[in-house]
Amino acid sequence: MSMSRRGFIGAAGSAAVVIPLASACGSTPTDANGGAQHKEQSVQKSALAAPRPFTQPLTIPPVIRPTSSDANTDYYDVTAKVASLNILPGLQTQAFTYNGTFPGPTFDVKAGRKIVVRTRNELPVPTVTHLHGGKTPPEHDGYPIDLIMPVNGWNGHVHAGGNVTQGTREYHYPLQQRAATLWYHDHRMDFTGPQVYRGLAGMHILRDDEDNALPLPKGNREIPLIITDRSFKEDGSFNYPSLDPNLNHPPGVTGAFHGGVLGDVTLVNGVPWPYLEVDAVKYRFRILNASNSRHYKLELDPKPNAPQSFIQVGSDGGLLAAPRGHTMMQVAPAERFDVVIDFSKYAVGTMVTLKHTGATGNSGLVMQFRVARTASDDSTVPTKLSTIEPLPWTGGNTPTRQFAFLQGPENGKMVWRINSKSFDPNYIHAEIPRGKVEMWQLVTDAQHPVHVHLSSFQVQARIAEQLAPTDGGWKDTVRLEPNKVVRILVRFDGYPGKYVFHCHNLEHEDMAMMANMKIT
Repeated sequence: MSMSRRGFIGAAGSAAVVIPLASACGSTPTDANGGAQHKEQSVQKSALAAPRPFTQPLTIPPVIRPTSSDANTDYYDVTAKVASLNILPGLQTQAFTYNGTFPGPTFDVKAGRKIVVRTRNELPVPTVTHLHGGKTPPEHDGYPIDLIMPVNGWNGHVHAGGNVTQGTREYHYPLQQRAATLWYHDHRMDFTGPQVYRGLAGMHILRDDEDNALPLPKGNREIPLIITDRSFKEDGSFNYPSLDPNLNHPPGVTGAFHGGVLGDVTLVNGVPWPYLEVDAVKYRFRILNASNSRHYKLELDPKPNAPQSFIQVGSDGGLLAAPRGHTMMQVAPAERFDVVIDFSKYAVGTMVTLKHTGATGNSGLVMQFRVARTASDDSTVPTKLSTIEPLPWTGGNTPTRQFAFLQGPENGKMVWRINSKSFDPNYIHAEIPRGKVEMWQLVTDAQHPVHVHLSSFQVQARIAEQLAPTDGGWKDTVRLEPNKVVRILVRFDGYPGKYVFHCHNLEHEDMAMMANMKIT
């Protein structure tokens, strides 16, 4: 792919230093984000005073209902369109939305029953939808150049070779997989970052009989928490440092944000630093980090009168085998964690803050829980949740493949690449027989959340460090720490065809840190 077609660094950008893997034994400085210090990752500051934290109630995204159904399939209609939203008090924010809300409406559906999502694009730019965590045929997975063009036409740049439709597209999701907290978001080539930032994301909850039968909290005590960070201009519009604000050409961000865009306003379900009144009982929270690049270190303040603050019951790919307790949870972009918090461990009247301890000031706050009253509670967290089959592997410690997520020079620019190659839709990094189990060794120079489409995986090892407390169960996104090595076991038992894997720091993804695999 010609690098002249990609705007990786603006004229003001400077080359970032690549830390060789050989230096992994040294210490790595950290920034206010709690991650690796990177000279080009900066906070995009808002041009207005942010609202006071904990003054607005948490809202719950609406659940979308089928437009029609037949014996085997439910049909949904979604329109991607610009909408004016009241995110900040007294101001209107022009957002890219699904059905006019940010986040988009929640899909709450049953595993094993097919759904068809008929999507209409009334935005001024092309779009693509990816069901993140879905086992989906390749033509419906949201490949980055399989665009839905705007209904009113588009005269801008388009990458050749995609399956492009005009105005509308149907996405077919078989959902032949276990229950899990999935999500959907824009996946347009080169512009995923700004289009997700402007609002194109929503939660997709997949249920099955096993999950439904557990005595976990349900109903209004099961709550999605979609965490994002944003910054705003003085008029209330999103403040994203695109090289082209019209999202045509060139793609990419200004050099100061080459490492990823961090906002200074934390939103939960689209509300800045909200509060939630809770009973003194157990709640199940489905936590999604939908931020472009910010990693969160979540803690409760004060901590409960209990050994752990969070009881994790699920990960990206659904239920764990058994619950895991955490005092602090690290959540990388695109990761999901289902947790139970027991507010009966607090006195009525307690204000409990969910904090991000990797940042200071308001960036270190997420939301507040207000323990309002006592109530009856018949929910419990069983000691056994599900059965997780360990993937068979007879290759010892020998990986099948190694993928290096490193920054490096290309055509006079510093770009994010996989195995020294920037993304090219026509280049296949790996051809994999369907049904095969492989061990992938992932090597990194900076902090990268790596997402594999189609196939969930199990984290097998972190070289020279312990497995993270949240590494268990089925995953589709794994957090890579700077100058570290992670090994994952993947079974490619989905559909044959071409899929991508990539860094889910969306600025890295847009700037070429993505690769193709072909399931044969």
